[in-house]
Amino acid sequence: MIQTTLSPQDILRVFLDFISVEKGLSENTILSYSRDLNKFSLYLASKNISWDCADEDDLTGFIQDASQSGLSSRSVARIISTLKSFYRFLILDGLLKKNPAINLVSPKIGFTLPKFLTLDEIKLLLRQPEKDGKHGTRNKAMLELLYATGLRISELISLKLNDLNFDQGYLICKGKGNKERLIPFGSTAATAIHRYIEKARPAIASNKTDILFLTYRGNAFTRQGTWKMIKDYAIKAGLKDKISPHILRHSFATHLLEGGADLRSVQLMLGHSQIVTTQIYTHVSKKYVREIYDKYHPRA
Repeated sequence: MIQTTLSPQDILRVFLDFISVEKGLSENTILSYSRDLNKFSLYLASKNISWDCADEDDLTGFIQDASQSGLSSRSVARIISTLKSFYRFLILDGLLKKNPAINLVSPKIGFTLPKFLTLDEIKLLLRQPEKDGKHGTRNKAMLELLYATGLRISELISLKLNDLNFDQGYLICKGKGNKERLIPFGSTAATAIHRYIEKARPAIASNKTDILFLTYRGNAFTRQGTWKMIKDYAIKAGLKDKISPHILRHSFATHLLEGGADLRSVQLMLGHSQIVTTQIYTHVSKKYVREIYDKYHPRA
């Protein structure tokens, strides 16, 4: 346990904000997560245990109670996912030292393919900031870098000026669990970032911060603010139905695999600790190839 001034209600609110932005979950799903955690809190209270003192047996007992109440395997899987996400968040934010949910296993219920944009849709989205006046230079650089590297939003807004090596075309990213990785980026993103640093950033970096991307008040971006920016441009581009906070990350991975990149290299660039997490993009790629075949082959 680590001492914190945040109340359980505050921690729940911050967690729900986090999964809304980082995972792009729907409002209904976020409400379900909230209900699950409130039920979990009541369960712990009935046993006079706080969330930061709960161990694996406490979590398992709660899951068993939920399962015996007649919930479907999908609902039980969601509860397990909620607990794993919640405690992973507490660990990453330094609020706990030991994760009691690390060994929880969900029932197998299939998977959902991540949404991604086609190349034409990517071009359409990345053109939107050019129409946005004084904000466009900075926002263009942010979107270009997201697509060029597959960064998570939280990783993008944490970048510092010296994290980028323009001579060799790569950046150093500190991802989940403070693990560092090197990610290459291309000339298009480099040009957009150079333009932002030279033309826009000096006017707003009044406090001499080394954070790369700044709001027009000179502060670091929040995850929510960055997601709102992406969503607004997606709506302007007519892509409302396909957008999510990680849409550029998903598109980055999918387009690399469609272009022939090997799975291990994509895993390293995305910062996935296990290759099974990256393998979902191979399903997306196969689905894309199938659609192309059905559309263009005369005997399909």
